[in-house]
Amino acid sequence: MSSENPPPEYKVVETSLVTDEELERLVNEWVGRGWTLEDVRFVLRESSRRPAMAFIFFTRPRPCAGSSSHEGRDGASGK
Repeated sequence: MSSENPPPEYKVVETSLVTDEELERLVNEWVGRGWTLEDVRFVLRESSRRPAMAFIFFTRPRPCAGSSSHEGRDGASGK
């Protein structure tokens, strides 16, 4: 891999409140912070058709060496 194009940075947000409103809120929050939505995975219970949890995966470009860091922009836990 070239040092000019470092691998992306990843963010995983976990939620046990799996509703359309909560998923929309979390996606909009993290996309607004500069992350790109990559995937959503659900954890199912055997006894229910409703998901018990969701994991939302985001990426963003990793800053190149010498550029300012993204650190400090992700203070929220996302839960």
